[in-house]
Amino acid sequence: MKRIFYLTICFLYFHHQSQAQTRQLSDFLHQALTNSPLLKELHQQQESNRLDSMRMLANYGPMIDAGTSNYYAPAIHGWGYDPAITNGANVSAVVTVRKTFVGKNNLQNQRNAIALQNQSLENSALRNTQDLQRNVTAQYISTYSDWEQLHFTENITRLLQESAAVLKKLTASNVYRQTDYLTFLVTLQQQQLLLQQQRLQYQNDFATLNYLCGMEDTSQSILAPPALEVGGGVDVTHSIFFQQYQLDSLRLRNQQSMIDYNYKPKLSAFVDGGYNSSLAYEPYKNFGASVGFTVSVPLYDGHQRRMQHEQTGIGEKTRQGYQAFFTRQYNQQVAQLRQQLSGTQALIDQINEQIRYAQGLVDINLKLLSTGDARIPDLVIALNNYLSARNLLTQNTVNRLQLINQINYWNN
Repeated sequence: MKRIFYLTICFLYFHHQSQAQTRQLSDFLHQALTNSPLLKELHQQQESNRLDSMRMLANYGPMIDAGTSNYYAPAIHGWGYDPAITNGANVSAVVTVRKTFVGKNNLQNQRNAIALQNQSLENSALRNTQDLQRNVTAQYISTYSDWEQLHFTENITRLLQESAAVLKKLTASNVYRQTDYLTFLVTLQQQQLLLQQQRLQYQNDFATLNYLCGMEDTSQSILAPPALEVGGGVDVTHSIFFQQYQLDSLRLRNQQSMIDYNYKPKLSAFVDGGYNSSLAYEPYKNFGASVGFTVSVPLYDGHQRRMQHEQTGIGEKTRQGYQAFFTRQYNQQVAQLRQQLSGTQALIDQINEQIRYAQGLVDINLKLLSTGDARIPDLVIALNNYLSARNLLTQNTVNRLQLINQINYWNN
């Protein structure tokens, strides 16, 4: 009877899996990365910085504009503005070309500042991608664990229902006492309540998984086992978390150079041409052109240059402190996670051994039940021990996957 029951359960399970849609962890990760508004914003900011770089280059190129200014101040019977001030009239229509001259090193320094901003944005995008992948993977592991636990509880509940039917017949034949049947029935009802609770937990965790991925789909699918393996370790200096400290160092160094360039002499020149006349004498000859330039040399500003350099130096010391602290934390965190993973794997091996013995006791008691030789208290104890061991295995299996997820998070 039990053999036929197990074959039936296996058939129903695989038939259900063939009909239902199976989804992989990669499916949810793809949706999460595609739907993330933060990642889209960071990429758009990079595009905006690219346009800022182009605007900066254009600002140091020739600037051309045209303008006209015209007025007439009549004097009637001696009444009017003083012609010595107004010249009576002024008509101007001029095209002007202006250019600010800047050294190549100064220009490159400003371009480096924008490039460093883009690299920081790119690193932020990588870090946010890493955070999103870790969170989605963690939720996927929890949801998959719910599914496995739910499926196991369904099978156990069906097995208990089948055994309860056999026990009921044997009780009616006075092979077992009524109290034995009621004791077993209470165990069955506890499993049925647990099954309902696990079904609700699975539905809630699956909805949370869809929420993290920005998906409106409320349907539930079968989840494939998360194929997680510990990736190769990387040196802390190659970690994406460490790269931000390196970028900050380059940014501060570039800022020091920018301070010095701001105190260099500045030169700008212009040339214009057009018509400019007071209309007083031979106005048709007042077409012409002019050229000019301006030079600005900083002389004294109250030692602000030195103070700006000191402020930047303070920023560098702060950066070095955070970098050293992160390095110590990183090494300690990864070592601790690997130690926990090793201990969890050893514990899983021990639990599997315990499950093998617990399952053997359950099988023996179920065989004895069919012949009327089983003691119901012993069967209930064997079932509870088996269920406790399986729950412990599920918890540690989930813990192992979560530890691998954390290690891979820090190793990228």
